[in-house]
Amino acid sequence: MSATPWLLLLLCLAGAAGGGVLQARAQPDTKGFITIDCGLQGEAGYVDNVIMLAYTSDNGKLTDDAGTCHNISGEYITPSLGKSMHTVRSFAAGARNCYTLRSLVPGLKYLIRAKFMYGNYDGLNRLPVFDLHVGVNYWYTVNISSPGAAKSVEAIVVVPDDFTQVCLINTGAGTPFISGLDLRPLKKAIYPQVTNAQGLALLARFNFGPTDKTELIRYPDDPLDRFWFPWVNSVLWTEMSTTRKVSHLNPDLFEAPPAVLGTAIRPRNGSQIQFSWEPQPQPNDPSPAYFVIMYFTELQLLPSNALREFYINLNGELWFRDGVRPAYLYSGVNYNNFALRKNQYNITINATANSTLPPIINAVEVFSVIPTTNLVTDVGDVSAIMEIKAKYQVRANWIGDPCGPGTVMVWDSLTCSYAIASPPRIRRVDLSSRGLNGDISSSFANLKAIQYLNLSTNNLVGLIPDALSQLTSLTVLDLSGNRLSGSIPYGLLRRVQDGSLDLRYDEINPDLCTDGNSCQPDKRKSKLAMYIAIPAVVMVAIAVVALIVCFTRRKKQGSMNNSVKPQNEISYTSENYVYGDNSLRLENRRFTYEEIEVITNNFQKVLGQGGFGKVYNGYLEDGTQVAVKLRSDSSGQGFKEFVAEAQILTRIHHKNLVSMIGYGKDGEYMALVYEYMSEGTVQEHIEGSRYHGGCLPWKHRLRIALESAQGTQ
Repeated sequence: MSATPWLLLLLCLAGAAGGGVLQARAQPDTKGFITIDCGLQGEAGYVDNVIMLAYTSDNGKLTDDAGTCHNISGEYITPSLGKSMHTVRSFAAGARNCYTLRSLVPGLKYLIRAKFMYGNYDGLNRLPVFDLHVGVNYWYTVNISSPGAAKSVEAIVVVPDDFTQVCLINTGAGTPFISGLDLRPLKKAIYPQVTNAQGLALLARFNFGPTDKTELIRYPDDPLDRFWFPWVNSVLWTEMSTTRKVSHLNPDLFEAPPAVLGTAIRPRNGSQIQFSWEPQPQPNDPSPAYFVIMYFTELQLLPSNALREFYINLNGELWFRDGVRPAYLYSGVNYNNFALRKNQYNITINATANSTLPPIINAVEVFSVIPTTNLVTDVGDVSAIMEIKAKYQVRANWIGDPCGPGTVMVWDSLTCSYAIASPPRIRRVDLSSRGLNGDISSSFANLKAIQYLNLSTNNLVGLIPDALSQLTSLTVLDLSGNRLSGSIPYGLLRRVQDGSLDLRYDEINPDLCTDGNSCQPDKRKSKLAMYIAIPAVVMVAIAVVALIVCFTRRKKQGSMNNSVKPQNEISYTSENYVYGDNSLRLENRRFTYEEIEVITNNFQKVLGQGGFGKVYNGYLEDGTQVAVKLRSDSSGQGFKEFVAEAQILTRIHHKNLVSMIGYGKDGEYMALVYEYMSEGTVQEHIEGSRYHGGCLPWKHRLRIALESAQGTQ
């Protein structure tokens, strides 16, 4: 028996889609349906008298009300062409234009259908090619074959948020347009191949058996409102049908409508059913993978001595191990759990050796895979930037997802960051010289990951929101060239003072900081911060000293006594100091790099290494042994840390703390010169190997810590 060229059959049936009516709305009706007649003018909506579905206009459903409405040429309007196909909306401007479908259930599966009929609406007879995206993921490349050909494309996807977008992408091969848009909610268990990581794009859906060849099986016969195309009559098949009700098995993962399951075909002569198709390459997937779903229901009550049993083969090999025995008036289905990727798809259904009856088939669906791994921008960032867009009426290309897909389609004036398995985040917003009017929107404070915000050279007025100081990642805030007033919030001033924020404003903000103290930190708050900080410093000092005092050993009696006497007092001086009973006068002086080289004998001996850099052994000109800490290029500590350490150590001197003699700073060169301690490392003292008696008792440690902490005041 010769094979039926299924792909040719698909092409022949392309025009039949014109009789189908697409539907979609901005928000679902009571059934969860969204049904839009794109390009509808002068009407709020209507009910189709044939299929009894309510259509709404797409006015207000598009970003910035983009696009223009048109009627198709009258020569393409036929009695069988649904009203929703008489109009189109086209998008001559912009690389991306999107419909936003709202009030959805996050995590639920939805069937989304888009419908196109060019109908020479523009009088140019230029057939366009353009892309469709669902959310931030590629869906399909629309290639219009002729002015009178109607085209329907369908996807089943998981919607991650309470809305989704269908976007038309201009690829430079003609003006994108659309005739209709539908959305239908599905049960969570249905179409198990659909996950968060992949959706399905319909290649074909056929109903086999005696139906009106000009009509589609669809709503209300199909509870999911799918298009079931009739199979073309062939001398190769014998049609079967029943008037009795066909029931679904529980659970039913696909729920084909009873009108579809109540008809079937069987081979007229022979024992084999065969159909085939070739892969339909897409620009992003030249070798697509497919899922095939086949429906089998026995429509005849068989006598006890009759058997209908068959095998399903793919490309000449057994596909399913077990033979199929359709149940009488109960839905049955065979499908693959993993997508098939072949160069050719040739399916044969053959009767088994024991079968007394030929095979049958009721319906079939074929889907390709849509990867849906691209993530939409963080929902908080999207909400914030959309409010900012609405407030300031920002135009540009602020359509679709702010950060994608990818950097090619990111919104003008935005910069985003991308991480694996995490939504993109908005990091930079540059709205300089964009003619912004009004006050500074509080929505900027909801861009929690923003690092750079430039609102300069606009017409912004009013106060600077204090909430901006809560943006912990913000490092640059440019407000210059506006007409702001009042004072700078204390939180921002504090961040400017600690170096974490670069705040830019100038005299063009004439009413900003008019009070002499309005842009200075609140002294009362500063004192409060000091009262909080001093105990913290003391606690840190206690912790540090608790480690360092382990250098102190209990002295043995006799010859091992140390000549240095215990002292409790701390001595200070701005120029020089006396350390304990040592009569050597040591200066807090600045060393040149050449002097450090001489002191360390060209950095010959390394005493240790820390986060700042290596510590070298050295000798001053008078023979005093010292330790020199030299900052390395790979050190995470910079100039601020260097200065902070130098300032603290030049002020604190105690018998239990190592003292600083001097420092060096010349370009990238940084060094600290300390008194040399001969009692070993901190680690050795902590472990007790250098101090036979162990560390000092805690009461002694506390006393020393308190004395040392006093030196920080």
